[in-house]
Amino acid sequence: MREGKILVVDDNKAVITALKLLLPIYFLETDTLTSTATLVRSVTTSRYDVVLLDMNFTAGVNSGNEGLYWLTEIKKYSPFSEVVLFTAYADVDLAVEAIKRGAFDFVVKPFENAKLITTLMAAYKLSVSNREVRNLKEIKREIKGSGEIFWGESPKMDEVRKLINKVAATDATILITGENGTGKDVLASEIHRRSARSEESMVRVDVGSLPETLFESELFGHVKGAFTDAKSDRAGKFEVAGGGTLFLDEIGNIPVHLQSKLLTVLQNRAITRIGSNTTHTVDIRLICATNKNMYEMVARGFFREDLLYRINTIHIHIPPLRERREDIVPFALLFLEIYSAKYSKKITGISEKAKDKLRSYIWKGNVRELQHSVEKAVILSESSILDTDDFLLAKNDEVEASDLSAVKTLDEMERVMIKRSLDTHGGNLSLVAAGLGITRQTLYNKIKRYGI
Repeated sequence: MREGKILVVDDNKAVITALKLLLPIYFLETDTLTSTATLVRSVTTSRYDVVLLDMNFTAGVNSGNEGLYWLTEIKKYSPFSEVVLFTAYADVDLAVEAIKRGAFDFVVKPFENAKLITTLMAAYKLSVSNREVRNLKEIKREIKGSGEIFWGESPKMDEVRKLINKVAATDATILITGENGTGKDVLASEIHRRSARSEESMVRVDVGSLPETLFESELFGHVKGAFTDAKSDRAGKFEVAGGGTLFLDEIGNIPVHLQSKLLTVLQNRAITRIGSNTTHTVDIRLICATNKNMYEMVARGFFREDLLYRINTIHIHIPPLRERREDIVPFALLFLEIYSAKYSKKITGISEKAKDKLRSYIWKGNVRELQHSVEKAVILSESSILDTDDFLLAKNDEVEASDLSAVKTLDEMERVMIKRSLDTHGGNLSLVAAGLGITRQTLYNKIKRYGI
């Protein structure tokens, strides 16, 4: 498959003619220049992945200094273009000097087609990789925004903040627990932001949603031909997160028979792709999260005790919003500011009666439910102050209802049945799915849908 864009700069018309025939077989776009007169403009206006550059352009001059000069100019105006140099035998020492200045490699004239193509394709892959790294860093800068997350005002969250201050900069493995909607993923991102690995990626894996058949492939990778759909080699999430942070969300939902595979990788800090005999060491900082009581799961045989010890060097628990009511109004005001700007509404505050209503509500969905409630209120409100009628909240006794006789819709009945079954089986999704007569993936989708 042809891919990438290459520019050839050489004053030898015979070389240009030959490369015009050869390179389009491998590159999607091939441009050529027989002089350097428009070189800077070309690399500035067109994003070339690779530039194949001759080292001499002036008749009678063979010093190679022209190549060094134009190499510098290309890297100045197109830093992500990889430069491969054409050189005569006498210029090899000079070409080595050029590599020290940023050139990818050099090819000696007269060249062999196979050697040339191998070098150019390697340069192309490096160019693509560098651009991807740059894009990831730009995305991370956008995500980071103005800096630290909003912690709230409660003493309980202040304790969480103090603990994060102590452990974020280390490489300690962290287990974050808390109910759905408390912000476990936000806290994981904050820990990564403060860590020594913050310039690298944080790779998130929702392990609860992984089909059992793809668990090893997604986490550890595979080689071409390892199974029917393995069309090419693929790195797993452990490798992709190399140098950075791996965040395993919903860690409590991993079936017991797969937990041993994860334990082995964490013990050895090495993975073997499916279908391969080669072991790759992995350098990651591991953060896990779950809404389950892991010690209870261990006691009931649903989670390996030795794996639990591996993932919770530091245990951070985020208390539910109903246990830190001091945070409800500050979070509501923060979301009000965000959504007023998003929807171009001139809403300046929340009435005292509305604040009392928010404080007295149970918030089973925690901060996430509060966020959605404020967003809805901002969208529907026609005044400058949000009042009690703007917040469409269920009655607390309705929120607490769990008896099937109290439900009025099929969705409510399904939610109650799933919640009961989860409690009965200690959160083991495989057993729950089997008991309800649905697949594990369908069960997981319903859990997400109902916010259980």
